Amino acid sequence: MMITRRKFIFSTVSLALFGSALAGCGQSTAGKTLTPVEIDPRTTCDLDGMLLADYAGPKAQIFYTGHDTPTFFCDTVELFHTLLAPEQVKAIAAVYVQDMGKADWEQPRANWFDAKTGFYVLGSKRHGSMGPTIASFAQEADAKKFAAEWGGKLLRYAEIKADMVDLSGGALHDTRM
Repeated sequence: MMITRRKFIFSTVSLALFGSALAGCGQSTAGKTLTPVEIDPRTTCDLDGMLLADYAGPKAQIFYTGHDTPTFFCDTVELFHTLLAPEQVKAIAAVYVQDMGKADWEQPRANWFDAKTGFYVLGSKRHGSMGPTIASFAQEADAKKFAAEWGGKLLRYAEIKADMVDLSGGALHDTRM
């Protein structure tokens, strides 16, 4: 059977369109407004399996492109370690952290905001689940107040660099293990 040029072009275009449709099947976050997901007593950190509700300090979540559910982090240090790792190549649709100007440090719940718009305090005396943490705030005034009380340096999201993120202290500070 001989394939005409017209049939060949039609088949190629149809195959390309079909392939595009299939590629989009798992990408339900495309074009959607993503909202943060609240943690519950069973929510675990995707990196180490720790229960988020069992630990103090700010939590975080990433929605990777094509996924309806977030990847949770029990500490903002883990979040920034993941985001700034050279091997991080997954497309990110949204990143949320908790506003510690509103959330209870010991039992943080709710108060999620877009991480890229936040203010952060690095090097304070307050600890999160991984030991020294990066406190997250939606309002600059809250971050300044926290830094005045607990110490640390005020930074914006883009100012946090990989060499500022240290995961080595987490297990040393975990008294629940």
